[in-house]
Amino acid sequence: MRSVKVERPQSRSRGKTPPRPKRGTRGTQLRSTFSKREPKPGLGDRMREAVKGWLKARRPMFMLTAGLLAITLLAAILVSGVIGRTVHRVDNAISLVVAQAGFGIAEVHLAGNTRTPPETILAALGFEPGQSIFDADVQTARKKLMKLDWVAEADVQRRYPDAIYVRVVEKLPFALWKSPEGVTVIERNGGLITRTDVSKFANLPLLDGDGAPQPAAEIVDAVAQHRAVAARVKIYQRQSQRRWNLILDDGVIVKLPETGWQKELDTLESLIVDKSILERNLAEIDLRTPGYYFFVLKSGQTSKVDRGREL
Repeated sequence: MRSVKVERPQSRSRGKTPPRPKRGTRGTQLRSTFSKREPKPGLGDRMREAVKGWLKARRPMFMLTAGLLAITLLAAILVSGVIGRTVHRVDNAISLVVAQAGFGIAEVHLAGNTRTPPETILAALGFEPGQSIFDADVQTARKKLMKLDWVAEADVQRRYPDAIYVRVVEKLPFALWKSPEGVTVIERNGGLITRTDVSKFANLPLLDGDGAPQPAAEIVDAVAQHRAVAARVKIYQRQSQRRWNLILDDGVIVKLPETGWQKELDTLESLIVDKSILERNLAEIDLRTPGYYFFVLKSGQTSKVDRGREL
């Protein structure tokens, strides 16, 4: 038989098989690779690495120190007032622009004040002509008005573009109270009003004694219902904060009891009108004892009279 040599087909490969290196080449390549030395770091690199290491090791302390320095610097700025002055200058500049645009205060309208002078109200408000109406603190202005002697209630409002409206309700004088501090005009509820120009209120009832203002309205109203008594009473005198004496215009002292004094006003009215008791030379009329009158003459003599007996 004839022998036939069959050549095997070469397997396909992704690339050609690299040729074998010549003897001695591989060793040369390995030696050149492993014998290559890294360059030594310079002085700058070493210093930078040292600083990084120091910061890394001391980072908490460094951050704390930096924070304290920042807080200290901020506090110094605030204390110096630089920020406040800057904000104030900016605010003033804005207010000026607003005022020039037609929103500056040009008018203040007052209503309800009869005893409080307008200049006193304007001074309490504290507004300046031309001041920006947006800067007008109406709540603070109202509180200032409420501190004035005669003001019981106040209302302050803006009316754009340039007006302020003020309405006050004044206290009503009820009586005068004589105390160690002087004579004071008081309200019906006993509230103090003023010690200024009290001579203008000489026609009001005059109270005397500690604690007189609070309960005075009741007896003043009761006396007003007795025409003869009211015409003669000059002073309502509080005694030991428990009862009242009535001091009449001729100096006669009428002593009322602690309780049941309303009935004794009827008795006093009858003594003045029906018995003409004040035509006698009396210094005191004591109505505190049920069933008896006690009369003290200006001579000092005292007489006790049964109420059922004819005077």
